[in-house]
Amino acid sequence: MSAPAQPHNTDHDDRVGGYFHKASRTWDTFYDDRRTLLMRWVDKHFRSDVFTRWRLTFEALGDARGKTLLDVGCGSGPYAVEAARRGSKRVLGIDMAPGMIELAKARAKDFGVDHICEFRVGSFPQDAPPEQFDFGIALGVMDYVADPPAFLQVMRQCVRGSVMTSVPTPHWFRTPLRRFRYRLKQCPVYFHTRQEVEEMFSAAGFGSVDIQKMPGAGMDFFVVARVPA
Repeated sequence: MSAPAQPHNTDHDDRVGGYFHKASRTWDTFYDDRRTLLMRWVDKHFRSDVFTRWRLTFEALGDARGKTLLDVGCGSGPYAVEAARRGSKRVLGIDMAPGMIELAKARAKDFGVDHICEFRVGSFPQDAPPEQFDFGIALGVMDYVADPPAFLQVMRQCVRGSVMTSVPTPHWFRTPLRRFRYRLKQCPVYFHTRQEVEEMFSAAGFGSVDIQKMPGAGMDFFVVARVPA
């Protein structure tokens, strides 16, 4: 399986991967309730969409027993490990940040699912696996993807069933602030309207696509896209 024949921007991936490598341990505390009381209050009131995204993902995944999952941009592995704990027979996580992969491997070992979960350092879609999976997820990832149709096209090729993603939306107040913060971190970030989301999934060759707006400060889209039979 190969990615579309387009120039690969290694500088772009180096900046994204470099940022998340440096921030890996900070991001990892989000899912395990290991943050300070102040940060937990901030998360509850201003990042509730992340918890909504978690719930919607596993609702869409359904009964995970015996299923295989590809987790692109797996971070420190919370989704991958949870899928394994729910009965997935194989989970592959890919992330550009070596620090995230180290944490994901440690998480899988701590929960006793390291025989189910495999984690690799890689840049998707260039390092897409040759095998197919029942489901694919890319959560908190489309924010940093420069060419969404090319990315999603390879996701579709890697998956037999459905792909679940989150896509950030433009907001008159939030977007300029986030762009400014990430510019200081030298990490690119992207936002998309509903029409753009529809167009990118259509261009990637998906069948039915369910798009819903998540409540919360981010107001991101949660997308379930099904691979045509």
